[in-house]
Amino acid sequence: MNKTDLKDFLDAKVIQYNNPRFIESDPIQIPHQFSKKEDIEISAFLTATIAWGNRKSIINNAKRLMELLDHSPFDFVLNHSENDLEKLMSFVHRTFNGHDGIQFIKSLKHIYKNHGGLESIFSKHSKTQSLQIAISKFKSAFFEIEHLQRTQKHISDPLKNSAAKRINMFLRWMVRNDNAGVDFGIWKSFSPSKLSCPLDVHSGNVARKLGLLQRKQNDAKALLQLDTSLRELDTNDPVKYDFALFGLGVFEGF
Repeated sequence: MNKTDLKDFLDAKVIQYNNPRFIESDPIQIPHQFSKKEDIEISAFLTATIAWGNRKSIINNAKRLMELLDHSPFDFVLNHSENDLEKLMSFVHRTFNGHDGIQFIKSLKHIYKNHGGLESIFSKHSKTQSLQIAISKFKSAFFEIEHLQRTQKHISDPLKNSAAKRINMFLRWMVRNDNAGVDFGIWKSFSPSKLSCPLDVHSGNVARKLGLLQRKQNDAKALLQLDTSLRELDTNDPVKYDFALFGLGVFEGF
């Protein structure tokens, strides 16, 4: 397949999967329950954080987490008491447990109180071509308060060669305005052109089969390679192809 044919094929797959029907089976349905900007971004961030493993389990546990936050994540983050945090101890998703949940709430409060919120801290470090440095800076700020060492593993660091799949997915949700009602596009302070594809087993395998990616590991070096290929197909909106790669891998067994 030459480059033009490949682009036409993937553009058609984007149209096929980047539509409201996608929401029904995807964790992005959780932030779609909210209308306030801060509720959307906090619920999206927490949902993306636990987005590994079985998709049904991810969605069910994200719903459970929203229940524990009284379906008002921003209000809970800003105004929780120590007693309020205790109920989070019952939460578990794979290796993310109640201790991690409590730490995330405390760190999110720190981000909103001292860094102007989630969008502000990413925007501050978004001057480079991609947001991978911004993710690393965000992680540093997130854990600059007293924290449990074990919780650090739940935010990946691209500067330590991680593909940071979950946080790149979160950023896609927040920044990309797809005009189809799936991604939110509520962060206007930087461009979708800076986004990176959430690289996982499915998207990585499909990208290799299509010649978009040669590296075998799904790490930061592979992400840079994939980013470069996708930016050649669409400079302004490269991560729209996440829908094509994911759809081909998960729904079509490509």
